[in-house]
Amino acid sequence: QVQLVESGGGLVQPGGSLRLSCATSGSIASMGWYRQAPVKQRELVATITTDGDTIYANSVKGRFTISRDNAKNTVYLQMSSLKPEDTAVYYCHAVSRYSGNVYWGQGTQVTVSS
Repeated sequence: QVQLVESGGGLVQPGGSLRLSCATSGSIASMGWYRQAPVKQRELVATITTDGDTIYANSVKGRFTISRDNAKNTVYLQMSSLKPEDTAVYYCHAVSRYSGNVYWGQGTQVTVSS
């Protein structure tokens, strides 16, 4: 059973920065972050493979950076130049290397407001 433990959310002013972390307990292929704002569908923010290949949503390109430490099975999301529209619950996402099962973290709230 893969478990994901997220940390790093909070309240930040527009233009500010936050870093999210997600630690896992299993053997993971791709990892990433999704987000869900009120009354909106969950959407991809960024993903990263074990080889470091990344995909970003157009809305965060140039502002967010995803990275991972394979030795620690941890993925990070560095968020800069935050905007009010980035306000959402951010969910860590991981795909098991062997089973292909998808796992989700419990979610961490990010609020961008003055």
